[in-house]
Amino acid sequence: MPASVEDTAALLARVPAFEELSPTELSAVAAVAVPRSFDAGQAVFREGDASNTCYVVRSGRARAVRDHPDGRQITLATFGSGDIFGELAMFDDELRSATVEATEQLDVLAILGPDMRRLMHEHADIAVKLAVALVRRLRGTNERLARQSFQTVQSRVAAVLVQLVEEARSAGADERDVPITATQADLAKLAGSSRESASRFLAVLERAGVISQGRGRLTVHDPAALDGYVY
Repeated sequence: MPASVEDTAALLARVPAFEELSPTELSAVAAVAVPRSFDAGQAVFREGDASNTCYVVRSGRARAVRDHPDGRQITLATFGSGDIFGELAMFDDELRSATVEATEQLDVLAILGPDMRRLMHEHADIAVKLAVALVRRLRGTNERLARQSFQTVQSRVAAVLVQLVEEARSAGADERDVPITATQADLAKLAGSSRESASRFLAVLERAGVISQGRGRLTVHDPAALDGYVY
């Protein structure tokens, strides 16, 4: 069922790129947002596609991936409720730099770049606030990449688990015994490591009682303990 403008504006207010907008500005963006759905495994867009739409996740999950020249597929990011991807399409129509695919049933709000550019032309404050928010996001990404370049595999995998725990909690999970839907291969891709290295470290965490593993998912029993592995 299509969401009302009020409900859509409330969702947009949770998105870092839009959180500085006023209620009136949020309603203006909500009015041009169109609901779309994708099945698990379906691509929202592919690397190299024309870029004219950004997406905000209403429910479900997706991931951004790129194919490495050696044949590996690298997961760059995962997205859940309230996350935005393809946001640079609000500013220009450059080709997509990665593929984004649904990892489960995915419901999103699609916002056409031309519609956003029209709004930014009509409301200069929207353009300024979006630019500031995206600069902050870029700075955070650069800091994360800088940290990762000095981290061990164990530290990177633990950091990925911390991030996934935070996302699960924001979606309503408990403080402890947090279920994470991800395979060892998924975690390895997110951490930029081999599956074998990630698997060995996950076994260490399991023996320590920090996590338990199942088919395609794991449970983080003691999220606070993960912090001791991130440095």
